[in-house]
Amino acid sequence: MPQENVELAELEIFRAVAREQSITRAAKALERVQSNVTTRVKQLEESLGVSLFQRDSRKMLLTPEGHRLLGYAEQMLALAEEARQSMRLSAPSGTLRVGSMESSAATLLPTPLGRFHAAWPDVELNLATGTTGYLVDAVLSHRLDCAVVAHPGTGAPSDMDMAELGEGLEGIFLRTEELVLVLPGTHPKARGPQDVTLRHLAAFAKGCTYRRCAEDWLEQGGEDLRRRLSVVELPSYHAILAYVSAGSAVAIVPRSLLAMYPNASGFQTVPVRSAHTFLVKRAGFTTSAYEAFVRELRHA
Repeated sequence: MPQENVELAELEIFRAVAREQSITRAAKALERVQSNVTTRVKQLEESLGVSLFQRDSRKMLLTPEGHRLLGYAEQMLALAEEARQSMRLSAPSGTLRVGSMESSAATLLPTPLGRFHAAWPDVELNLATGTTGYLVDAVLSHRLDCAVVAHPGTGAPSDMDMAELGEGLEGIFLRTEELVLVLPGTHPKARGPQDVTLRHLAAFAKGCTYRRCAEDWLEQGGEDLRRRLSVVELPSYHAILAYVSAGSAVAIVPRSLLAMYPNASGFQTVPVRSAHTFLVKRAGFTTSAYEAFVRELRHA
């Protein structure tokens, strides 16, 4: 009969095997003997009454049940680490997983991240980039501890409701970005969306707040522009601005990012709107490493 108790150590071993797709490599990563890893995986499967891996001669691949358990295992192990760190808030330690929009990673984070690493070299700092939608989901699902994101609201920073980004979030205001429409220098002079003659908007995938701002603003250009303009999804600002520079598209980007681009003087720009940047985390989450990171951000 399946047992009810699942130990954190078993989940840690299970996660390692899932990541490495190998008992041997997982044992090496965990600094355990191979037989112990094999036994603990079998015990976990017996405890749950399901097969977690499809075994062949080369790889250990997750079954559908294994994939489902992996999501819960990640959350439970992250919560356990939070609990451990909250018990020793006197000095930053452990791991801090930070997410950021690509623009903020380039313009806002380099200095505070450098100061943080210099002050707390023993903290393992992981940085991931993505759209606001992706980052919010990663924070809420415990894959990230905090993330620098853009709020879609247009009011004062103090009026922004974090629930518009995701239920269960808390946010700290960091700065306000000026968003500008970027056009090729050869484009006829533009004063508003109605003057855009190109057929493409270069942007990140859906989930990007700045893309949402761009689409809302360009909606003001009338029915002809809405029918004519299509979105070209690109993976980076370098690719987006290269596409604009080639005369193939328009884009909306933060002015702070455009200022870093070597050929920025060759673009035509039109002010669009402002957007507020926040550091978000799960409500109630804190560790000494997170608090130290916030202090560095506030001095950015």
